Amino acid sequence: MHAISYAAPTTVADAVSILAEHGANARMLAGGTDLIVQVREKLRDTTVFVDAKHIPDLTQLTVNADGSATLGAAVPCHQIYGDDAIVAQYPALVDACRIIGSTGIQGRASVGGNLCNSGPAGDTIPPLIVHGAVANIAGANGERTLAVEDFCTGPSRNVLGDDELLVSLTLPKPADGSGSHYLRFIPRNEMDIAEVGAGAAVTLDGDTITAARVSIGAVAPTPLFVAAAGEALIGQTAGEAAYEVAANIARDAASPINDMRGTIAHRKHLSFVLTQRALRGAVARARGMEVGHGH
Repeated sequence: MHAISYAAPTTVADAVSILAEHGANARMLAGGTDLIVQVREKLRDTTVFVDAKHIPDLTQLTVNADGSATLGAAVPCHQIYGDDAIVAQYPALVDACRIIGSTGIQGRASVGGNLCNSGPAGDTIPPLIVHGAVANIAGANGERTLAVEDFCTGPSRNVLGDDELLVSLTLPKPADGSGSHYLRFIPRNEMDIAEVGAGAAVTLDGDTITAARVSIGAVAPTPLFVAAAGEALIGQTAGEAAYEVAANIARDAASPINDMRGTIAHRKHLSFVLTQRALRGAVARARGMEVGHGH
Protein backbone atom coordinates (compact mmCIF):
# COMPACT_ATOMS: atom_id res chain seq x y z
CA MET A 1 0.00 0.00 0.00
CA HIS A 2 1.36 3.42 -0.89
CA ALA A 3 0.09 6.95 -0.44
CA ILE A 4 -1.73 8.56 -3.35
CA SER A 5 -2.18 12.29 -3.61
CA TYR A 6 -5.32 13.84 -5.08
CA ALA A 7 -5.54 17.02 -7.13
CA ALA A 8 -8.71 18.68 -8.42
CA PRO A 9 -7.76 21.35 -10.96
CA THR A 10 -10.49 23.52 -12.45
CA THR A 11 -8.73 24.49 -15.68
CA VAL A 12 -6.84 22.64 -18.40
CA ALA A 13 -3.79 24.82 -17.72
CA ASP A 14 -3.74 23.82 -14.05
CA ALA A 15 -4.03 20.13 -14.97
CA VAL A 16 -1.14 20.45 -17.42
CA SER A 17 0.96 22.11 -14.72
CA ILE A 18 0.31 19.28 -12.27
CA LEU A 19 1.09 16.64 -14.89
CA ALA A 20 4.30 18.45 -15.86
CA GLU A 21 5.38 18.62 -12.22
CA HIS A 22 4.81 14.95 -11.41
CA GLY A 23 5.53 13.37 -14.79
CA ALA A 24 4.76 9.67 -15.23
CA ASN A 25 3.64 9.37 -11.58
CA ALA A 26 0.50 11.45 -12.23
CA ARG A 27 -2.58 10.19 -14.05
CA MET A 28 -5.78 11.89 -15.10
CA LEU A 29 -8.81 10.41 -13.31
CA ALA A 30 -12.07 10.53 -15.24
CA GLY A 31 -14.42 7.69 -14.27
CA GLY A 32 -11.60 5.67 -12.73
CA THR A 33 -13.21 2.35 -13.70
CA ASP A 34 -9.91 1.15 -15.20
CA LEU A 35 -7.31 3.32 -13.45
CA ILE A 36 -8.33 2.64 -9.86
CA VAL A 37 -8.34 -1.12 -10.47
CA GLN A 38 -4.93 -0.95 -12.16
CA VAL A 39 -3.40 1.00 -9.28
CA ARG A 40 -4.98 -1.28 -6.66
CA GLU A 41 -3.59 -4.35 -8.40
CA LYS A 42 -0.18 -2.68 -8.79
CA LEU A 43 -0.40 -2.78 -12.58
CA ARG A 44 0.24 0.97 -12.78
CA ASP A 45 2.60 2.97 -10.56
CA THR A 46 0.65 6.14 -9.85
CA THR A 47 1.13 8.49 -6.92
CA VAL A 48 -1.07 11.43 -8.00
CA PHE A 49 -4.66 11.27 -9.20
CA VAL A 50 -5.61 14.38 -11.18
CA ASP A 51 -9.40 14.60 -11.16
CA ALA A 52 -10.82 15.58 -14.55
CA LYS A 53 -14.37 16.16 -13.39
CA HIS A 54 -13.92 19.76 -12.18
CA ILE A 55 -12.63 21.02 -15.55
CA PRO A 56 -15.53 22.28 -17.73
CA ASP A 57 -13.75 21.54 -21.03
CA LEU A 58 -13.53 17.88 -20.03
CA THR A 59 -17.08 17.46 -18.76
CA GLN A 60 -19.22 19.06 -21.47
CA LEU A 61 -21.00 17.38 -24.35
CA THR A 62 -22.11 19.83 -27.02
CA VAL A 63 -23.44 19.80 -30.56
CA ASN A 64 -21.74 22.71 -32.29
CA ALA A 65 -23.18 25.25 -34.73
CA ASP A 66 -21.65 23.39 -37.69
CA GLY A 67 -23.33 20.15 -36.63
CA SER A 68 -20.19 18.53 -35.25
CA ALA A 69 -20.05 17.35 -31.65
CA THR A 70 -17.49 18.00 -28.94
CA LEU A 71 -17.24 15.26 -26.34
CA GLY A 72 -15.32 16.17 -23.20
CA ALA A 73 -12.85 13.49 -22.16
CA ALA A 74 -14.60 12.91 -18.81
CA VAL A 75 -18.20 12.76 -20.10
CA PRO A 76 -19.68 9.44 -18.85
CA CYS A 77 -21.27 6.89 -21.15
CA HIS A 78 -24.80 7.36 -19.82
CA GLN A 79 -24.75 11.02 -20.80
CA ILE A 80 -23.96 10.08 -24.40
CA TYR A 81 -26.84 7.66 -24.89
CA GLY A 82 -29.10 10.04 -22.98
CA ASP A 83 -28.61 12.82 -25.55
CA ASP A 84 -31.09 12.56 -28.43
CA ALA A 85 -28.94 14.59 -30.85
CA ILE A 86 -25.90 12.39 -30.20
CA VAL A 87 -27.98 9.22 -30.51
CA ALA A 88 -29.25 10.38 -33.90
CA GLN A 89 -25.86 11.34 -35.31
CA TYR A 90 -23.43 8.82 -33.82
CA PRO A 91 -25.27 5.52 -33.31
CA ALA A 92 -22.13 3.33 -33.38
CA LEU A 93 -20.73 5.23 -30.41
CA VAL A 94 -24.06 4.87 -28.64
CA ASP A 95 -23.97 1.11 -29.33
CA ALA A 96 -20.63 0.88 -27.54
CA CYS A 97 -21.64 3.07 -24.60
CA ARG A 98 -24.72 0.92 -23.98
CA ILE A 99 -22.77 -2.36 -23.69
CA ILE A 100 -19.78 -1.30 -21.56
CA GLY A 101 -20.11 -3.01 -18.20
CA SER A 102 -23.20 -2.49 -16.08
CA THR A 103 -25.36 0.60 -15.85
CA GLY A 104 -23.34 1.49 -12.75
CA ILE A 105 -20.13 1.43 -14.76
CA GLN A 106 -21.80 3.44 -17.53
CA GLY A 107 -22.58 6.09 -14.96
CA ARG A 108 -18.86 6.67 -14.38
CA ALA A 109 -16.85 5.30 -17.31
CA SER A 110 -15.99 7.85 -19.99
CA VAL A 111 -15.24 7.50 -23.69
CA GLY A 112 -12.14 9.64 -23.24
CA GLY A 113 -10.94 7.41 -20.43
CA ASN A 114 -11.55 4.32 -22.55
CA LEU A 115 -9.42 5.83 -25.31
CA CYS A 116 -6.63 6.85 -22.92
CA ASN A 117 -6.60 3.40 -21.35
CA SER A 118 -5.76 2.32 -24.91
CA GLY A 119 -6.74 -1.32 -24.56
CA PRO A 120 -6.87 -3.19 -27.88
CA ALA A 121 -10.42 -4.29 -26.98
CA GLY A 122 -11.67 -0.84 -25.90
CA ASP A 123 -15.28 -0.81 -27.11
CA THR A 124 -15.61 2.90 -27.83
CA ILE A 125 -12.46 3.21 -29.94
CA PRO A 126 -13.65 1.54 -33.19
CA PRO A 127 -16.84 3.70 -33.16
CA LEU A 128 -14.75 6.83 -32.68
CA ILE A 129 -12.58 5.76 -35.61
CA VAL A 130 -15.47 5.07 -37.98
CA HIS A 131 -17.04 8.41 -37.05
CA GLY A 132 -13.79 10.15 -37.96
CA ALA A 133 -13.21 11.51 -34.46
CA VAL A 134 -10.28 13.78 -33.67
CA ALA A 135 -8.54 13.90 -30.29
CA ASN A 136 -7.90 17.38 -28.84
CA ILE A 137 -4.78 17.25 -26.66
CA ALA A 138 -3.24 19.86 -24.35
CA GLY A 139 0.24 19.86 -22.85
CA ALA A 140 3.10 22.02 -21.67
CA ASN A 141 4.04 22.77 -25.28
CA GLY A 142 0.52 23.82 -26.26
CA GLU A 143 -2.40 22.16 -27.98
CA ARG A 144 -2.49 19.62 -30.80
CA THR A 145 -5.04 17.46 -32.58
CA LEU A 146 -4.77 13.90 -33.82
CA ALA A 147 -7.04 11.46 -35.61
CA VAL A 148 -8.24 8.82 -33.14
CA GLU A 149 -6.93 5.98 -35.35
CA ASP A 150 -3.42 7.34 -34.67
CA PHE A 151 -3.86 7.77 -30.91
CA CYS A 152 -3.08 4.28 -29.59
CA THR A 153 0.47 3.02 -30.12
CA GLY A 154 0.33 -0.38 -28.38
CA PRO A 155 -1.48 -2.27 -25.61
CA SER A 156 -2.16 0.33 -22.89
CA ARG A 157 0.11 2.82 -24.70
CA ASN A 158 -0.69 6.00 -26.60
CA VAL A 159 0.74 9.24 -27.94
CA LEU A 160 0.21 11.31 -24.78
CA GLY A 161 3.35 12.73 -23.21
CA ASP A 162 3.70 12.79 -19.43
CA ASP A 163 2.63 16.44 -19.39
CA GLU A 164 -0.31 15.99 -21.78
CA LEU A 165 -3.99 15.20 -21.34
CA LEU A 166 -6.88 14.44 -23.63
CA VAL A 167 -9.23 17.41 -23.35
CA SER A 168 -12.00 16.38 -25.72
CA LEU A 169 -12.98 14.57 -28.89
CA THR A 170 -14.46 16.25 -31.95
CA LEU A 171 -16.83 14.17 -34.07
CA PRO A 172 -17.66 15.63 -37.50
CA LYS A 173 -21.27 15.89 -38.55
CA PRO A 174 -22.25 12.80 -40.57
CA ALA A 175 -23.31 13.47 -44.15
CA ASP A 176 -26.95 13.03 -45.11
CA GLY A 177 -27.73 9.39 -45.82
CA SER A 178 -25.25 8.12 -43.24
CA GLY A 179 -25.51 5.32 -40.71
CA SER A 180 -23.18 3.48 -38.36
CA HIS A 181 -23.15 0.39 -36.16
CA TYR A 182 -20.85 -1.25 -33.59
CA LEU A 183 -21.09 -4.74 -32.16
CA ARG A 184 -18.84 -7.19 -30.40
CA PHE A 185 -18.57 -10.83 -29.48
CA ILE A 186 -17.82 -11.81 -25.89
CA PRO A 187 -17.14 -15.43 -24.83
CA ARG A 188 -19.67 -15.24 -22.02
CA ASN A 189 -21.66 -12.56 -20.23
CA GLU A 190 -19.42 -12.74 -17.15
CA MET A 191 -16.40 -11.67 -19.25
CA ASP A 192 -17.22 -8.16 -20.41
CA ILE A 193 -14.26 -7.78 -22.77
CA ALA A 194 -14.61 -8.24 -26.50
CA GLU A 195 -13.02 -11.20 -28.20
CA VAL A 196 -13.57 -9.12 -31.34
CA GLY A 197 -15.40 -5.83 -31.91
CA ALA A 198 -16.31 -4.27 -35.25
CA GLY A 199 -17.61 -0.86 -36.24
CA ALA A 200 -18.70 0.53 -39.58
CA ALA A 201 -20.02 3.82 -40.90
CA VAL A 202 -21.43 4.32 -44.40
CA THR A 203 -22.99 7.04 -46.51
CA LEU A 204 -25.52 6.11 -49.19
CA ASP A 205 -26.73 7.79 -52.33
CA GLY A 206 -29.72 5.62 -53.14
CA ASP A 207 -28.30 2.11 -52.96
CA THR A 208 -24.74 3.17 -53.78
CA ILE A 209 -22.14 3.50 -51.05
CA THR A 210 -20.37 6.85 -51.42
CA ALA A 211 -18.27 6.76 -48.24
CA ALA A 212 -17.37 4.08 -45.71
CA ARG A 213 -15.08 3.47 -42.75
CA VAL A 214 -14.41 0.16 -40.98
CA SER A 215 -12.60 -0.50 -37.70
CA ILE A 216 -12.03 -3.69 -35.72
CA GLY A 217 -10.87 -4.18 -32.14
CA ALA A 218 -9.20 -6.87 -30.02
CA VAL A 219 -7.40 -8.35 -33.03
CA ALA A 220 -4.10 -6.40 -32.97
CA PRO A 221 -1.93 -4.42 -30.51
CA THR A 222 -4.21 -1.43 -31.14
CA PRO A 223 -7.76 -1.00 -32.48
CA LEU A 224 -7.44 -1.06 -36.28
CA PHE A 225 -8.69 1.42 -38.85
CA VAL A 226 -9.08 -0.82 -41.90
CA ALA A 227 -9.00 1.90 -44.52
CA ALA A 228 -8.85 -0.54 -47.42
CA ALA A 229 -12.12 -2.15 -46.36
CA GLY A 230 -13.94 1.17 -46.52
CA GLU A 231 -12.31 2.11 -49.81
CA ALA A 232 -13.40 -1.18 -51.38
CA LEU A 233 -17.03 -0.29 -50.64
CA ILE A 234 -17.06 3.11 -52.34
CA GLY A 235 -19.07 3.04 -55.55
CA GLN A 236 -20.51 -0.38 -54.75
CA THR A 237 -24.16 -1.30 -54.34
CA ALA A 238 -24.98 -1.82 -50.68
CA GLY A 239 -25.48 -5.55 -50.33
CA GLU A 240 -23.94 -8.85 -49.33
CA ALA A 241 -21.43 -9.03 -52.18
CA ALA A 242 -19.88 -5.70 -51.19
CA TYR A 243 -19.95 -6.56 -47.49
CA GLU A 244 -18.12 -9.83 -48.13
CA VAL A 245 -15.30 -8.09 -49.97
CA ALA A 246 -14.83 -5.59 -47.14
CA ALA A 247 -15.06 -8.31 -44.49
CA ASN A 248 -12.35 -10.34 -46.21
CA ILE A 249 -10.08 -7.29 -46.13
CA ALA A 250 -10.81 -6.79 -42.42
CA ARG A 251 -10.06 -10.45 -41.69
CA ASP A 252 -6.75 -10.18 -43.54
CA ALA A 253 -5.85 -7.02 -41.59
CA ALA A 254 -6.41 -8.73 -38.23
CA SER A 255 -3.29 -10.01 -36.45
CA PRO A 256 -4.74 -11.50 -33.27
CA ILE A 257 -3.21 -13.62 -30.52
CA ASN A 258 -4.38 -16.67 -28.61
CA ASP A 259 -5.53 -15.82 -25.09
CA MET A 260 -8.18 -16.74 -22.54
CA ARG A 261 -10.90 -15.05 -24.61
CA GLY A 262 -10.25 -16.71 -27.95
CA THR A 263 -7.93 -18.26 -30.49
CA ILE A 264 -6.27 -16.68 -33.50
CA ALA A 265 -8.46 -18.72 -35.86
CA HIS A 266 -11.68 -17.77 -34.08
CA ARG A 267 -10.76 -14.09 -33.96
CA LYS A 268 -9.98 -14.11 -37.67
CA HIS A 269 -13.37 -15.69 -38.36
CA LEU A 270 -15.13 -13.20 -36.10
CA SER A 271 -13.39 -10.29 -37.83
CA PHE A 272 -15.05 -11.44 -41.05
CA VAL A 273 -18.47 -12.12 -39.57
CA LEU A 274 -18.74 -9.02 -37.38
CA THR A 275 -17.55 -6.69 -40.13
CA GLN A 276 -20.39 -7.96 -42.31
CA ARG A 277 -22.89 -7.49 -39.49
CA ALA A 278 -21.60 -4.00 -38.69
CA LEU A 279 -21.99 -3.01 -42.34
CA ARG A 280 -25.51 -4.45 -42.50
CA GLY A 281 -26.45 -2.46 -39.43
CA ALA A 282 -24.84 0.73 -40.69
CA VAL A 283 -26.62 0.48 -44.05
CA ALA A 284 -29.94 -0.29 -42.35
CA ARG A 285 -29.59 2.83 -40.20
CA ALA A 286 -28.59 4.91 -43.24
CA ARG A 287 -31.95 3.81 -44.71
CA GLY A 288 -33.77 4.93 -41.56
CA MET A 289 -34.34 1.46 -40.13
CA GLU A 290 -34.11 0.48 -36.47
CA VAL A 291 -31.14 -1.64 -35.43
CA GLY A 292 -30.82 -3.01 -31.90
CA HIS A 293 -27.86 -2.49 -29.59
CA GLY A 294 -26.06 -5.47 -28.18
CA HIS A 295 -23.37 -8.06 -28.52
